[in-house]
Amino acid sequence: MNAKILVIDDEEALCEILKFNLEKNGYDVDCAYSAEEALEMDLTPYHLMIVDIMMEAMSGFDFAKKVRNDPATEFTPIIFCSALNGEDDTVMGLNIGADDYITKPFVISEVIARVRAVLRRVNISEMPMSNKESNYISDVTFNGLRIDRNEKLGYLDGQELNLTRTEYDILLFFLTHRNRIYSREELIEKIWDSNVVVTIRTIDTNIARLRKKIGEYGNNIVTRLGFGYGFKEKI
Repeated sequence: MNAKILVIDDEEALCEILKFNLEKNGYDVDCAYSAEEALEMDLTPYHLMIVDIMMEAMSGFDFAKKVRNDPATEFTPIIFCSALNGEDDTVMGLNIGADDYITKPFVISEVIARVRAVLRRVNISEMPMSNKESNYISDVTFNGLRIDRNEKLGYLDGQELNLTRTEYDILLFFLTHRNRIYSREELIEKIWDSNVVVTIRTIDTNIARLRKKIGEYGNNIVTRLGFGYGFKEKI
């Protein structure tokens, strides 16, 4: 089964262009012509969403926030595709949790390349239809690390890791949001429950423990003094 992509844009012609070219490259593609229409759909089968920002009633930013706040779709990759090309717009999109940002007008070959790159980063594995119908969520892997999002378990070279809930959440976040530094404040917002009081020391302690548990891959969790933490694919 090919990776399944949802294109959300109020320009029907643009949706059809993306659909045609993505399908030509082997993807299964559906279209929604507004954020509201997309939210009425079952979004769990999709491996990636390509989302316009400037839509009429609900913007792509607001749509993405809803997706990120839903446990069923919080880790589904999102690529924003928008005529907004200012640095602030790009930063806002990435801070919401987008995996990439493409500006219009675009070259279709660039879109295909970025789609491939995002799917490769999160290592979307193909799944049988029976698993999709039972709300199966694909594993997230990075070399010898693997997160089973259905069983809520982590593995290192095939061996189960003894992770706490917080360590699991941190590792899952890092593996699905690679190659970017996140401030401690951002990590608190994205990983911890809003009702839980989290100190900077709590973050540092959990990350230090996680580094030890994941062996050599602990080196991929980097610290940028004065900024925060991130997971780098190449070190």
